[in-house]
Amino acid sequence: MKTRPLHEILSALAAEIPNPQCRLIYHSAFELLVAVMLSARTTDEIVNRATAPLFKIASTPAAILAINKDKLLQMLKSVGFYHTKTAHLREMCQQLIANFKGEVPSTRTELMTLSGVGRKTANVVLNIWFKQPTIAVDTHVARVTQRLGLVTTADPLEIELQLLKQLPEQFALTAGMLLLLHGRYVCTAKKPQCSKCPFKLSCPSVQQIKSL
Repeated sequence: MKTRPLHEILSALAAEIPNPQCRLIYHSAFELLVAVMLSARTTDEIVNRATAPLFKIASTPAAILAINKDKLLQMLKSVGFYHTKTAHLREMCQQLIANFKGEVPSTRTELMTLSGVGRKTANVVLNIWFKQPTIAVDTHVARVTQRLGLVTTADPLEIELQLLKQLPEQFALTAGMLLLLHGRYVCTAKKPQCSKCPFKLSCPSVQQIKSL
C-alpha cells in the first residue's frame, strides 16, 4: 500500500485525539523535567502516584535536595530503576542550582548536560513547556512511524530528523504527542487495535501486524 504523507496521518490522528495532552501531572518546568526523567520505562500513572506526594513537599531543586536521601528513595520506590533515577535526580538538582540558578534551561544542549537527561527527555520538555517544534522519539513513536512507512530507519535520532523535515506547521507542537498516544493505545507493540485505527485500510504494514 502507498504510504500516506505525514500531514494526512497527523490530521487523521487529530480527529481521533482532539486534545493530545501529556498524561504526566506537573505545574512547572522543573516538575515536568522530573516527571519525564522518572517516566523512563515506567508508566505515567506510576510516576504520577509517586510525584504527587513528592511535589507537595518539594517542587524546586533545593527542596528536593533538602529531603533525606533514604526518604527520597522510599518516596520513589514504586518507580522503575528508582535507585538510579534517585541518584540522577539529586545530581540534576545540584547541577540546576550550580549552573542554571535553579531554573530549567530552555535549550537542548543545556538540558542534556543534566544528569539523567537524554535527548528524548530534553525534547519532551522543550516541546511541552517551552513550545518548541521538536519530536521526542520513544518506542511508541518509533513503532508507529515505521509501521506507517513515514521513516526509513529504526534509529531514534534519524527518525526525529526525518519527521521534522516533513512536519507541517500546524502540528509543530502536537505531532509527537499524537504519534505517541496512537502508539500507546491503538498501534501497540503486541495485539494492536487495528479495528480502531484510522489507517486500517491504508497501513502498509497491515499484513505484518496481522502476524503478530
